[in-house]
Amino acid sequence: MSASDFGDLMIRATAMPADTNPYGGVFGGWLMSQMALGAGALASRVGRGTAVVVSATDFSFPGKMAVGDELSVYAKVVKTGRTSLLVEVSSAARERNGEATQLVAAGTFKFVLLGEDGRPRPV
Repeated sequence: MSASDFGDLMIRATAMPADTNPYGGVFGGWLMSQMALGAGALASRVGRGTAVVVSATDFSFPGKMAVGDELSVYAKVVKTGRTSLLVEVSSAARERNGEATQLVAAGTFKFVLLGEDGRPRPV
């Protein structure tokens, strides 16, 4: 599977020591926050305005990442509702001193588009 199968590249970030869990690995919560940022950027761009997360589901963490690895977050809209967008996100880590990459996290975010009045609006 190539990176283009995952959707648009939305974010690249380097895992730092502050992003680790008590066991020394990169914290899953940090991965999820990077994924939410990438998904939100795509939802706002596609929806042409404010998009807020209403659910986050189907998370998996099939690989692990080390401090210094580069995270690439890919996102694609997989479903459009009347006022919502469903965005699938895949994240791959590239080792710090090489080209080897592996899928480290995946999940799905649902966004609702909001109008200037703060209420849901059509896509």
